[in-house]
Amino acid sequence: MYRLLFSFVLALLAMPMMASRADSTAVAATGSPCDIIPVPQQVKTGNGTYTLPDDGCDLYTKGCNTLNGYIATMPLQFRTADKKAAADVVIEVSGKKASEQDESYTMTISADKIAIEAPTETGAFYALQSLLQMTRNGTVKQLECCTIADSPRLAYRGLHFDVSRHFRPKEFLLKQLDAMALLKLNMMHLHLTDAAGWRLQIDRYPRLTEFAAWRPYKRWEDWWNGDRSYCTQDDPRAYGGFYTKDDIREIVEYARARHITVIPEIEMPGHSEEVLAAYPELSCSGEPYRNGDFCIGNEATFTFLENVLAEVIDLFPSQYIHIGGDEASKEGWKTCPRCKQRMEQEGLADVDELQSYMIHRIERYVESKGRTMVGFDEIMQGGLAPGAVVMSWRGSEPGLEAMRQGNRAIMNPNAYYYLDYTQDAPFKEPVSIGGYIPLEKAYSFEPLPDSIPADLAKNLLGVQANVWCEYITDDSHAEYMYYPRTFAVAETGWSQASQKNYPDFRRRALLLVEQLRSMGYNTFDLANEYGDRKESQQPLEHLGKGCRVIYNLPYSRQYPAAGDSALTDGVCGGWTYGDNRWQGTMRDFDVTVDLGSVQPVRYVGATFLQSVGAWVYMPRRVDIYLSEDGENFTLAGQAWCDVPDTSAEIRYKVYSTLCHTQARYVRLHAIKYPKRGAWLFTDEIVIN
Repeated sequence: MYRLLFSFVLALLAMPMMASRADSTAVAATGSPCDIIPVPQQVKTGNGTYTLPDDGCDLYTKGCNTLNGYIATMPLQFRTADKKAAADVVIEVSGKKASEQDESYTMTISADKIAIEAPTETGAFYALQSLLQMTRNGTVKQLECCTIADSPRLAYRGLHFDVSRHFRPKEFLLKQLDAMALLKLNMMHLHLTDAAGWRLQIDRYPRLTEFAAWRPYKRWEDWWNGDRSYCTQDDPRAYGGFYTKDDIREIVEYARARHITVIPEIEMPGHSEEVLAAYPELSCSGEPYRNGDFCIGNEATFTFLENVLAEVIDLFPSQYIHIGGDEASKEGWKTCPRCKQRMEQEGLADVDELQSYMIHRIERYVESKGRTMVGFDEIMQGGLAPGAVVMSWRGSEPGLEAMRQGNRAIMNPNAYYYLDYTQDAPFKEPVSIGGYIPLEKAYSFEPLPDSIPADLAKNLLGVQANVWCEYITDDSHAEYMYYPRTFAVAETGWSQASQKNYPDFRRRALLLVEQLRSMGYNTFDLANEYGDRKESQQPLEHLGKGCRVIYNLPYSRQYPAAGDSALTDGVCGGWTYGDNRWQGTMRDFDVTVDLGSVQPVRYVGATFLQSVGAWVYMPRRVDIYLSEDGENFTLAGQAWCDVPDTSAEIRYKVYSTLCHTQARYVRLHAIKYPKRGAWLFTDEIVIN
C-alpha cells in the first residue's frame, strides 16, 4: 500500500513537468517565424499551418539563374515543377528596380503553399535560410502560416578567421560558410598573414609558403615564448600550412553560392615577422629575426607589396582588400637611415606620418585595381587615406571619427566582438587570451549612437566579429568560440535596434544552438551558462565601504573604473579587467584608505587578477600598513604571489592579512610584476 501511494505521489509531481515538456515539444514541432535569428523586420502570423509533404516538395522557380545549384544541396527535398500552380514551393526573383545589393525578400506561408518573392537571388537565398531555421534544417515539417517581409539594416555583416596563428583546413572554412549563410552573414574576413605564419600561395615569392608558412612549434605560446623561428615544410617538426590558389578558388566559389564575399587580409606594415624572416632585405636591419615592420624607406618594400597584392586581387573578386595596419611598433623606423631619408624627402614629421605615407600609397595602388582598401583603425594615425574603410577595433570612437571625416567604418570593438575572449566563467572554459564577453554583452552592442546625425550614419558600413587564435589551437575549439555569440553579431547587423530583446533572443539562440549541434557544430553550452563572477553580482558591505581613498600613485586613465571611489564602493569586478569595475595601473598600487576615525581593524584584503595573454599580472607582493594619525605607519602584514607568471589561465587571488589593532588609516602597497608593459588590476579593498 505504501509503495502504491508513493508511486501515485510521484506521478502527481511529474504531471506539471510532463505537461511542460509536451508544450515544449508542441512548440518545437511547429516551425515559427518568431524563432528566426536574426529577427526579421516584419512578421505577420496567420491562422493554421502548412505541412511539408513527406515525399518532398514540388518546386517552381523563376529568375533563379544561380540559386538552383544551391537549392539542390539543401536538406529539404525538392522536385522540379513545370507549372507555378502545381508547386508546393514557389520562388520568384523579379529583378525589377533592384540594385545588386538588394537583399530583401517576402515569404508567405499559407495552408497550401510557400511563396518567396525577391528582387534579387540574394534575397531569395536569405528567404531559404529563414525556411531552414523554421524547419530546423529540414527536420520540422509543420510551419505556422505567416508572412515575412525582411531586409538587412547594414550592408556589411562580417566574421573574421585568423588562419595565420593556426592554419585551418579548407574544409573548416567551408563548414563555417554554411553557418554564416544560415545567419545571413555576408563577409568572411580571412586573416591570411601574421608573424605566426603566411597562409597563401604567391607564385612570385615561393619562400613565403616554403618557409614562412611553417614553424617548429604547434602551440602558438610555445613558439612565441621560444625562439620564434620558422622552418621548411620538410622539417620533421614543421607545423603550419597554406592555401593553394585552387583552394582559394574553391572557397571563394563556395562562398559565392552562399552570397558571401571572402575578403583577404595581407598584414602591413607590422605583424610581418614571417615575411621578413623569409625576405630580410625588406626590413630596416636587412637581417632575419630582428624586425617586425616593413622598411618604408626601401622602395623594394613597395615592389613586394604591390606584386603580392596583384596576385591577391587576381584571386579574390572581393571589392574590399584588407591591409591590416594595426599595432606596428615603428621602432626600427626611428633609427633606419632609409626611413629617415624617406621622411625628409616627403616632409613627414614623425613615424606616424611615415606609416600614413605607406597607407596612402597602398590605397592608391588598391584603388588603381578598382578595389577598396580596408584597415584597422591605426591606419588613421598620421592622416587617414581618403577612400579607406576603417575597421574600428579599439572601441567605437575611431570608427565614429572616421565617419565624421567622410570615410566609411565597420564596427569591430574588441570589448564586444572579440570572440576569442572567454564566454563564461574562466574556471570552466578553455584557456583564452583574457577578457569576458558573454552572449548578453555581445548582443548589447549598438554600432550607431543616437548622437550621430543621419547624414553621417550612412557612413556606417556594418559590423564584424573577430576570433584571434593565439590560444585556440584546435579547429573544434575555434568553432566553439564562434557559436552562439556570432548569432548576436548577425542580429545586430541585420535587425533594427528597436527590435532587439535579449530574453527573447536567448530563447531563440537556445533553439539555434541545438540546430547547429544536430548539424555537427561544436558550440558553447548556453543552456548551462554559469554567468559572471558571483562576487560582482551584489554590493559588498565592509568597514571601508564609502571611505575616502588617497592615491599615493595615480591609476591609469585607461582603466579608471569608478575613479577615486572605485576601491571602496562595495562593487567587485567580474571575470574581466575591462568591465569598468577593475582599476588598473602600469605602476605599483599604492593607496591609503581613511576610515574617518580610529576603529578596530581585524582584516584587510584586496583581490587581484592575472591574464597573461593580456599582459595582466599578479603583484609580486602586497604590503599592508596601519596608522592612527596618517603619518606613522606600522607594517601589519605581507602577502606574496604564489601564481606562476607562465600560467595561461585567468587567475584571481586575494592578498590579505589578519590584524588586531586600532587604526584610522589603512595603506595598501602592491608591488607590480617587474616587466615593462605589465598591468596590475584590483577591484576593492576590503576592511573589517
